[in-house]
Formats: sequence, C-alpha cells, structure tokens
Amino acid sequence: MPELPEVETVRRSLHTTLVGRRFDAVEVRDHRLRRPVDEVRLRRGVCGRRVEDLTRRGKYLLIHLEGEQRLLIHLGMSGRLLLVPASTPLEPHVHVCFDVEGDLHLRFRDPRRFGVVEAMDSSSINTDPRLSQLGVEPLSRACTARYFYERSRGRKRPVKNFLMDARQVVGVGNIYANEALFLAGIHPQRAAGRVSAPGWERLSRAVKRVLRDAIRQGGTTLNDFRDANGEAGYFQVFLRVYGREGEKCRRCGGAIRRRVLAGRSSFYCCGCQR
Repeated sequence: MPELPEVETVRRSLHTTLVGRRFDAVEVRDHRLRRPVDEVRLRRGVCGRRVEDLTRRGKYLLIHLEGEQRLLIHLGMSGRLLLVPASTPLEPHVHVCFDVEGDLHLRFRDPRRFGVVEAMDSSSINTDPRLSQLGVEPLSRACTARYFYERSRGRKRPVKNFLMDARQVVGVGNIYANEALFLAGIHPQRAAGRVSAPGWERLSRAVKRVLRDAIRQGGTTLNDFRDANGEAGYFQVFLRVYGREGEKCRRCGGAIRRRVLAGRSSFYCCGCQR
C-alpha cells in the first residue's frame, strides 16, 4: 500500500507540470472505487479550473483548484496517478481520466478499487472525518518525542501498532515503522506505554530519518508503485530489516526475525532490538 513517502513522491512528480494548467474535461470510465465516483460533482468541481497547488495530508493528495475547489485523491492499495501525453494508449483499470491543458492526460488507475477520487469545497476539508481525525504529520515540527511520550502513556498496545495508527501519526506504514524501530533499537512488541522518554527521542528522530530517506529515494517499490512519470522508487535497496527474515543484521550480525502483529509482518534484529 502506498504510504507517506510514496504519496509525497507522486505529489512532487506532479507539481511542476500540473500547477498553472487547466482541467479541460474528465471522463469517469468506472465508478467503482472505495466510494463510488460522483461524476456530476467531479465535473462541476474540476472542469475549466486551473491547478493552483498540490499538497498532501497523510496519505491523501489534495489538488487545489481555482474557486476554492479541491480534488481529493487516495491511492488505496494499488492506485496510481499517471501524467501522460493524451495520445498514450489507455492502460487497463483506468477509472478516471482528466484532460489537462497542453494535450495531457492525468489518469487514475486502480486494479483493486480501494482508491478515492472526489471533488469537494475547501471549506469542508477541515471537517471531513477522513481528514479531521488524522494525527500529527511525522515530518512537522509538531511531531516531537514529547508528543509521542505523552500520547503513549498507559498504552499497552505494541509500539509498532501505535506508530501505524493514523489517529496518532499519519503515514508511518508497515515498512517504515519496522525500519524506524530498528534504527531506534526498540523491539516492535514493546508496549508503547513502556517506551521511555529517551526511547521516544531516538524513535522520533528515526521516524523522520527513515521517511526523509525514503522520499529522497522516490519511495519503495516492492510490487508496482510508480510516480506520476512512471518511475519506480529505490528505497527498497536500503531496507535494513523489512523483508530480510533469516538474513544477518548489517549492524551486529544477529539474525533478522519476523513476527506477525495485528496481521502485519514485523521484522527486527534479535541483537539490536531486545
């Protein structure tokens, strides 16, 4: 599933080309996404409007349009946004196709149909429950060791699950939680409430480091993630524990092990993360 680094990579790959261009038309080829695409509302919200900015909130991409309109996009589990010349042959599973000024197409492709494409007024952004209930942005100044320490007191759930809870902090998916916990030397099963203040200092720095490194590498491509230009990410080359069960730790030589927590694979070093 695309996480914060992948969505940020898509945002950056679209920003230079899209800002200042107009959406001329939109075609909904298949309404069946996580929430059925409202074609009438989508056309009313985007057609004839220029793109003023692109931002991200958690794993949601927000395209800011003239007239205080927003295009809300979530990639779901398998969604991709592709910006291509209009003459490019249509790929399978394209649900929505936007005609962009300059003879371009912005195509939303989603084989598993868990994505979201929706037009909304800017005034509803802060009250929309999908956005209003999200936790702190992990790369913001508000995301501090003190924030984590105070939010985690009394929590018995594993610290890895706590990091992946979007109500606490957004966008730290399974891969990046595993990697951050390794850098911080904290076992993924440790109760969040038992992580000390110094432990949260290490872990908050590790979360920021891992996410920034992943963004610099264009995200992680394990299956089919691509940015809007069709480029794969390269962070998978630098993974220290994720997906390396049975291999030796590059830091201490100990074995990388795997456990399942809340249905997700957790990878850790038996020497570095006691």
